[in-house]
Amino acid sequence: MRINYLILLGGLIMLNSCQTKSPLSYPETAKDNTIDTYFGTEVPDPYRWLENDTSKATAAWVEEQNAVTFDYLGKIPFRGALKKKLTELTDYEKYSSPFKKNGKYYFFKNDGLQNQSVLYVQETLDAEAKVVLDPNKLSDDGTVALSGISFSKNGKYLAYIISRSGSDWREIYVLDLATGQLLEDKIEWAKFSGADWKGDGFYYSAYNAPVAGKEFSNVNENHKIYYHKIGEPQSKDRLVYQNPKYPKRFYTAGVSEDERFLFIFESGDGRGNALYLQDLTKANPPVVQIADNMDYIYSPVEVVGNRLLIYTNDGAPKYKIMETPTAVPQQKNWKVLVPEMENVLSNASLIGNKLVLTYDKDASNHPYLYDLNGKELGEIKLPSLGSVGFSGEPDDTEAFFTFTSFTFPPTIYRYDVEKNASEEYRAPKVQFNPADFETKQVFYTGKDGAKVPMFLVYKKGLQRNGKNPVLLYGYGGFNISLNPGFSTSRIPFLESGGIYAQANLRGGGEYGEEWHIAGTKLQKQNVFDDFIAAAEYLISEKYTSSDKLAIMGGSNGGLLVGACMNQRPELFKVAIPQVGVMDMLRYHKFTIGWNWASDYGTSEDSKEMFEYLKSYSPLHTLKAGTVYPATLVTTADHDDRVVPAHSFKFAAALQAANAGTNPTLIRIETKAGHGAGKPISKVIDEQADIYSFIFYNLGMKWKD
Repeated sequence: MRINYLILLGGLIMLNSCQTKSPLSYPETAKDNTIDTYFGTEVPDPYRWLENDTSKATAAWVEEQNAVTFDYLGKIPFRGALKKKLTELTDYEKYSSPFKKNGKYYFFKNDGLQNQSVLYVQETLDAEAKVVLDPNKLSDDGTVALSGISFSKNGKYLAYIISRSGSDWREIYVLDLATGQLLEDKIEWAKFSGADWKGDGFYYSAYNAPVAGKEFSNVNENHKIYYHKIGEPQSKDRLVYQNPKYPKRFYTAGVSEDERFLFIFESGDGRGNALYLQDLTKANPPVVQIADNMDYIYSPVEVVGNRLLIYTNDGAPKYKIMETPTAVPQQKNWKVLVPEMENVLSNASLIGNKLVLTYDKDASNHPYLYDLNGKELGEIKLPSLGSVGFSGEPDDTEAFFTFTSFTFPPTIYRYDVEKNASEEYRAPKVQFNPADFETKQVFYTGKDGAKVPMFLVYKKGLQRNGKNPVLLYGYGGFNISLNPGFSTSRIPFLESGGIYAQANLRGGGEYGEEWHIAGTKLQKQNVFDDFIAAAEYLISEKYTSSDKLAIMGGSNGGLLVGACMNQRPELFKVAIPQVGVMDMLRYHKFTIGWNWASDYGTSEDSKEMFEYLKSYSPLHTLKAGTVYPATLVTTADHDDRVVPAHSFKFAAALQAANAGTNPTLIRIETKAGHGAGKPISKVIDEQADIYSFIFYNLGMKWKD
C-alpha cells in the first residue's frame, strides 16, 4: 500500500550529414521593462509577457518558434529514416505484470503502436483475455490517458482516473465490472490523487474549480480529501479532511487492505510528509496524528493484525521498517522491525504474508524476502544487475515481478513466495540483440572528492579513442534514483556507435537521504559539479571529446542541463533541456512549484538564498556574446507541472545571447504535458526529433 512517486524519463537517438554553419534566423521576441527587486537587487525580466499562456501574443510566438524548429528538423536528411526505425523498434507487444483482484488476473497490454495500453482480465492465466477498459476509445488522438485504476474490495467496481492532454488535472469515472457499463459517477478537478475504496465509495483529493483560462498556470491551493459514494453527484461528496491554515500543502488518502484504517498524508512543506490515521471501524472517529516531522518520509506498508508497519527514513537516512500497535499508533510507541542497513531500502511491500524489501546497491535493485518478525529469509534472485517491480496480494503466495536493465527489455517473472523461486512468464520480442552490447559501471571523482557512480552502455568492441558520440543523462534531485532501464529510443544511437552514460548525481536517492540533501538548497551546485565532472571523466578517459558530447535531462534534469551548459558552454556540443525548471527566482509562483522549495529554497527566503539561486538559474546566467552548444529546448502547452513559460523565456534569452552558429531551438508540443500519458505517436515524433538533432549536430553517420 506504500505510495510510490515515479518520475517518467526520456529516451535517446542519432544522425548525420553536412550541417549549415550560417546562423539561423529566429523570430524576434519582444522585450518589456519588467524589473523585480530582491533584497535591494534589481533583476530585469524582459520576457515576463511569455508567462501569459493564454494570450494571443504568446500563441503567435509559439507558432513562430515551432515553424523555425520544425523547418530545421525537417531538413535533416535522415530524420524520416530515423522515425521509421523508431516506429519499427516500438512495434512489439508490451505487457505489464499480471495482478490479482478478487481471484481474477488483470494486466495491461499494448499491441505495439497503440497510443495507450489496454486493461485486460482473465479468469486464469491460461484463459482467454477480455478487454476491461480501452483508453484509446476515450479520444481520437490518444491524448486522453489512463493515469490510475482502483478496484473496490467487493469486486463490484473499477474506478479509473484519466488525464487530458498530459495535464496534472484528473477526472475519475466508475465501471460496473459485472456489466461493463460506465456509471454516471464523475469526479472533476482532482489532482495528485488516487481513488481509495471503502465499501461502495472511495476517497480522493481535489481542488476547487480553477479560474477559467488559468487552469494550467495559477497556483493550486486548498487541497482537500473527499469521500464519494457510488450513485451520488460530486456536489454531495463528504469533505473528510482539509487544513485551511496551510493552503499550499497536499492532502492525500490511503486505505488499509482490510478497510479498517484511513491514512492521510500531509506534504508540501519539507522533504517528506506528516502521517495521520483514522479508525474506520468506529463511529465518528477522530483523525490521529502519527508522525509530524515533514522532513522525513512516513509511509504505511500495511496493517497486519493489530500492527501497523511503516517505511521511514526518520533516524535512518537509508530507511528502515518500524511497527506500532494500531490502538496507540503514535511515534513514541514505534519499534524497529527491520533496521537500517548498509544499502538503501528503496521499496517495501507485503506479499504472501511476507515482506518483500528492495535494497539499492550502487543504484541497482536487490530484493530480499523477510518474515513478519523482521527475519531475513533470503535474497530474491534476479537475472543480472538492474531494476525490479513486484505485484502481489498480502495474502496470496503467487506474485509477479518485472525485471529490466539497459540491455534487458522488461521481462515478467512468476514468483512463488513460499519457495522463493521464480520462472520466466513473458518476455518481449524486441528487434534488438543484447549480446551486441555491454554495460559498465564506473566511479568518478567529483569536484569536492565525492565518489559518484555512472553507468555506461555501448556496443562491444568500443575503442576509447576520444571520438565516440556520448549522450550523458542526469537528474540529481528530489530523492529520485536513476536505476537501470531499457529504452528502444536509445537503440539507434547505440547501434551507430554511441555511448549512453547515466550519472547518479547527488540530490538523488541512490545512497539515501544524506546523498539527497547534499544536492539541495545551498548545496545544489554539487549536482551541477557532479554532472560536469562526469563529462570531464568521459573526456579524460578518452571515451569522447567535447565535440562529440551531448547532454540531456528532463524537469529537474532540464534545470541540470540548462545550468551546466551555461556554466561550461565549451564542454558540450549538444544540449537537450526537457520541460526544465529554468527560472529559479519565480518557479514557486506557478501551479505546484512552491512544493519544490524543500529542494531549492526560494528567492523570498533570504538574501543569501536569492543570490545563490540567481547564481545558477539558467534564465539568469546566460551571457550575451557566448557560443552555446546546439540546443533543443522541449516543452508542451499543457504542462502544468513545470509551466512552459520556463522554457519559453529561456529559449528567447538563449537566442538573444548566443554568438555562435549552433542552432538554439525550442520544440513546443501541443495537447501534451510534463510527459506522463503521452500517446505513442507523439512519443515517437518527439524522440525522432530529439535524436535527429543529436545525430546531426554530433556529426554522426546514419546507417539505415
